[in-house]
Amino acid sequence: MEAVTEGSWASLPVALSPGVLRALRSLGFARMTPVQSATIPLFMSNKDVAAEAVTGSGKTLAFVIPILEILLRREEKLKKMQVGAIIITPTRELAIQIDEVLSHFTKHFPEFSGNIIVATPGRLEDLFRRKADGLDLASCVKSLDVLVLDEADRLLDMGFEASLNAILDFLPKQRRTGLFSATQTQEVENLVRAGLRNPVRISVKEKGVAASNTQKTPTRLENYYMICKADEKFNQLVHFLRQHKQEKHLVFFSTCACVEYYGKALESLIKQVKIMCIHGKMKHKRNKIFTEFRKLPGGILVCTDVMARGIDIPEVHWVLQYDPPSSASAFVHRCGRTARIGNVGSALVFLLPMEESYVNFLSINQKCPMQEMKPQRNVLNHLPKLKSMALADRAVFEKGMKAFVSYIQAYAKHECNLIFRIKDLDFASLAKGFALLKMPKMPELRGKCFSDFIPVTVNTDSIPFKDKNREKQRQKQLEQQRKERQENGGKKKFIKNKAWSKQKAKREKKKKATAKRKREEGPYRHCCKTSPGGCVWWGKHHVYCENSNPMACRIQYRQRTTLEETPQALILKMRTWRSC
Repeated sequence: MEAVTEGSWASLPVALSPGVLRALRSLGFARMTPVQSATIPLFMSNKDVAAEAVTGSGKTLAFVIPILEILLRREEKLKKMQVGAIIITPTRELAIQIDEVLSHFTKHFPEFSGNIIVATPGRLEDLFRRKADGLDLASCVKSLDVLVLDEADRLLDMGFEASLNAILDFLPKQRRTGLFSATQTQEVENLVRAGLRNPVRISVKEKGVAASNTQKTPTRLENYYMICKADEKFNQLVHFLRQHKQEKHLVFFSTCACVEYYGKALESLIKQVKIMCIHGKMKHKRNKIFTEFRKLPGGILVCTDVMARGIDIPEVHWVLQYDPPSSASAFVHRCGRTARIGNVGSALVFLLPMEESYVNFLSINQKCPMQEMKPQRNVLNHLPKLKSMALADRAVFEKGMKAFVSYIQAYAKHECNLIFRIKDLDFASLAKGFALLKMPKMPELRGKCFSDFIPVTVNTDSIPFKDKNREKQRQKQLEQQRKERQENGGKKKFIKNKAWSKQKAKREKKKKATAKRKREEGPYRHCCKTSPGGCVWWGKHHVYCENSNPMACRIQYRQRTTLEETPQALILKMRTWRSC
């Protein structure tokens, strides 16, 4: 849709319910944003929509209001256990936020208690599969009218895909579906997966943006980048945060371990400022931290990309990206936590000298203009303080080591690997930036020499935990290891390091499943189906059959051959067979 501007709620072609208008007045929304004026009329008029608009443009109300209006206009009113609408979001923080917005409206409509579900894909899939526990959600959603996928590009990506497909199997086909996001990816374009029928694509741009320009960040957002060395980056960050103590900041890191380590470091270096940490591996604390930070007038939230999507935190002045995100679209979403709903905001990303071309990449790929911010001179060096903290407390030492390893592992998986090349990393400078006492043992560092990095002369095994209970437990483990060494004649028992991730366990599980399948199917098993025939495995070889029924060919294959025959002999015998 084009030529859509802001307007009053009364200008909509279909009049809104008095309860909805009362809720809008209480929230202080006197006029619609462009995405709302474009989406609401279409969504309310039996259209499926795929809406794309910059972050902070009011997409939540663009689907909340149509949901309420559609349910209010139902001929048959919803009963207590019937679900009329489902909103699926990628994170629980976003689900809580949408629920808060909904609660402002549903207090005017007490009849909608429990008829609207806001959930993450994993939790919703789990609820659908709990029929044995007495929860028959599948029968409750037969009355479903509306399905909304918020941050659709993330939901249709990676691990969410399987859960989403499982959920869609439970939902009725006759429904209205809405996809909302700041970035539309190829996965979102494949709208058939989400069950959209003749969808209307809505793309809303900022005022004054040329038709050829597809800038995905708000025009009131000032985007900066700073080029500095790995061992100077942390000092620049601390200096910047000290200069802007009275403001509200989000500081993004690439991994959970980096959040844990640098969050602890910032707490000790920046006084009289509330510093909080949040990441995806936190379970019950996340909601409390998120709610508390939203209420603060100022402070620092150290976080991963779990806070990058859809989260609306009031009055965020700066978004600081200590580590560049793993994808260009994630960069846009991170920046979008500030300059929301017409407000002014700023964002700064720290880049290494070898990553400077990332600026040009973003300007081309995301149409994201950026200005350079020069590093401050003569800043204090806080790395010795971090080292002394690690020497005094083993918990800090171990967090630093884990953060360094996780950073390198995340860097190796970067989507833009032509710019972020792990073989170009200065590991010695990076280790200094993490204030490490020694280099960790990891595959990426094997066989490399680090003459610029000088490890401490202290035996790191002697560093104690400040927590007396943890230290007591560690000493017990050390004593047990000493006894085992004595029993083994002075030889240390070899214990293979366990991976921090569960990748190895997954590989072993997959390998066992493959072996089991091979045992069950034997040497003859159908491989794939092509037109007109298909492939059959013969040991390690493919053999192709031109017959239109691969199963019949497979039976014929068994009857005509013996285990002694090779695929080549078989091809000579049967003209209908040939190698794939």
